[in-house]
Order: sequence, then C-alpha cells, then structure tokens
Amino acid sequence: MVLEATMIVVDNSESSRNGDYVPSRWEAQSDAVNLIFSAKTGTNPESSVGLMSMGGKGPEVLVTLTTDFGKILEGIHRTKIRGTTHLATGIQIAGLALKHRQNKAQKQRIIVFTCSPIEEDEKSLIKLAKRMKKNTISIDFIAFGDLEPENTRKLEVFNEHIKTTDGSHLAIIPPGPNLLSDHLATTEILAGDGVGPRGGDSGVDGGGDSGGAGFEFGVDPSTDPELALALRMSMEEEKARQEKEGAKAQGEASKEPTLEGIPEEGGETQPLLNEKGEASGSGDAFKLDEENKKKEDEEDDRDDDKMDIA
Repeated sequence: MVLEATMIVVDNSESSRNGDYVPSRWEAQSDAVNLIFSAKTGTNPESSVGLMSMGGKGPEVLVTLTTDFGKILEGIHRTKIRGTTHLATGIQIAGLALKHRQNKAQKQRIIVFTCSPIEEDEKSLIKLAKRMKKNTISIDFIAFGDLEPENTRKLEVFNEHIKTTDGSHLAIIPPGPNLLSDHLATTEILAGDGVGPRGGDSGVDGGGDSGGAGFEFGVDPSTDPELALALRMSMEEEKARQEKEGAKAQGEASKEPTLEGIPEEGGETQPLLNEKGEASGSGDAFKLDEENKKKEDEEDDRDDDKMDIA
C-alpha cells in the first residue's frame, strides 16, 4: 500500500473540445480523474490527491491535496476550456503544491494529461525533468489526442531523464471505441494501485497486450478492462456487505437477553417430581382444590344442622 501525494494536471486547452475520444477529450479526462482518485485513495486511505489545470492564461490550482472526492468534482465542474497549454509551468506549480503537503512521509507524484501540441523544446524539458528527479518527484504522462511524432518524441525524452526505480511512466493512448479510463486501467500508471497490470519494467506503455498471468480473478485488463473493473468492484462491494452483516450480527448478539440470574416465581425452585414420584405442578394444585372443596361442604352441612336445631 503506497502512501502518495498525487497532483493531477488536466489539459483544458481548446484542443480538449475535440470529440475523437468518447464522449470528448475533456469529458474523457474527467472520467479518468475519477478512476485515478479512487485507485490512489482505495489502496491507502491516507493518500491524498490534488487537481490543477494548465490551459487558458496560465496554470491554476483547482484543489489542494485532499481525500474528499467532492472537492475534486467541484474543481472539474468549474474548470473552463480555453487557450493553450503551459506544460512546463504547470509541472513546476504542481511540484510546489506537493512540497507543501502536510504528511512528509507521502511520496510525491504528478500525473499529467496532455492532448494538445507541446510548445516547449526538448532542451527545456530535459532540464525540468532533471530538476523534478532531484526533488524525488515521479511524473506520469497520459498522452492522447494530438499524437504527432514531435509531441510523442518530446514526452519520451522527458520520461527517459526522469525515470527512476519508483517509476515515471508514459502512456500513449490512441483514439478508439473504449473510454480513456478503460485504457488507463491497463497501463503501468495505475499498476501499483491494483487497477492495471503488475508486470513489466518499461516506462513507456502503449496499451498493448501483456498476457493474463498474475492478474486478479485471472482476467487480463488489457483484453477486457470492463470485466476486470466490474469484478474488482463486485469483490469490494461483497466484502463491505459481509463486514456490515458481521458487525450487525455481533451487535444483536450483545443485546440478546439471557435467562441467567432471573429468579423463578415464588423465589423457590420446585422439583419436577413429588415425594410419591408423581409429577408436581398442576396435579398438586388439583388435589389442593379438591381438599378445599371438601372442607367447604363440611362447613355447609354444619350450618344446615344448626338451622334444624333452631
């Protein structure tokens, strides 16, 4: 269970309006942010996630590091699509946000969505990558949309200079019928969080088939990501249901009254058999009633004799 502080940088430039990804580049990013937040906080509840944009007039921190997904949703909903991207500046601001994290034990990670042309040159990107590596910050790129050779080359060079043993990954996801989040679940970016594949050392992930061995439930997410996610969610829901039922049964058992310490009527215990070996209880009560009735008849006879004498 990795303890991380993660800043997610979304691309809200004009290029994110394009509809070559379902339903659009911007909506696809929003869905993927949901997946990343769930993966990070699901593996370790003490992990935190922040959100910022890098389009428009300049990068903007939308949500500081938090464990409240409602704040992340609010930040996404108030983000406006405009302008061009500022990749290098956005990464630097994200690094500053991670520097001010409350829990210094958290590892630092930046996940960048980019779907527009990259204006920075390779030299400035290499310099930035070395600086981030020196500050022990891992950076993952999710490249989609504008996948021109020049763009992908710049990202590959950046990845080569920042890649460490902890992993800084580059996922290049071409357009297709599936959601961006479905492709993201099969990449190394979320592999450590139990969502994607766990094997392989390559920092660049093109979303290819890596085999089905070593995956949860025996299902390879790269071949059927929807089934893998559905099985994982079903397992978590069943586990939560069982824990809830167990806690409920334990609570009811603690409240159930017992017969210990409750005295019997009359304060005395009555044997099941009397001295003659007959059952006690209702039979003894019947004999007592017969004796009382006989006495009453004798008293009535005496009263009748007195009346005759008179």
